[in-house]
Amino acid sequence: MSVRIRLKRIGAHKAPFYRVVVSDSRSPRDGRFIEEIGLYNPVAQPAQVQIDEEKALKWLQNGAQASDTVRNLLSKAGVLKKYHESKLQK
Repeated sequence: MSVRIRLKRIGAHKAPFYRVVVSDSRSPRDGRFIEEIGLYNPVAQPAQVQIDEEKALKWLQNGAQASDTVRNLLSKAGVLKKYHESKLQK
C-alpha cells in the first residue's frame, strides 16, 4: 500500500478549505483516509496552516510521500527540516 500525505477539500463553492490527511494513494481525493494531521485555509490573509508535527514526522519516517502542495506546506512549517535532521542523525 502506497501512502500519501495530501489535501482533502472540505470548503464550500469558491471558499476552499482543506484538511491535511494521510491516505492510500488509490483512494479518491475526498474519500477514505487513514489519519488527519492538519488544516489549511488559503482564503485567510495570511493563509492559515496548522500541522501536527509529531504525526507528520511519524508518517514521513514510515515512508509516506507528500504531495507537491503538502510538501510546500510542511517545508514552511519546518517539518521537513526536522525530518531531514532526524535522517542525518541515524
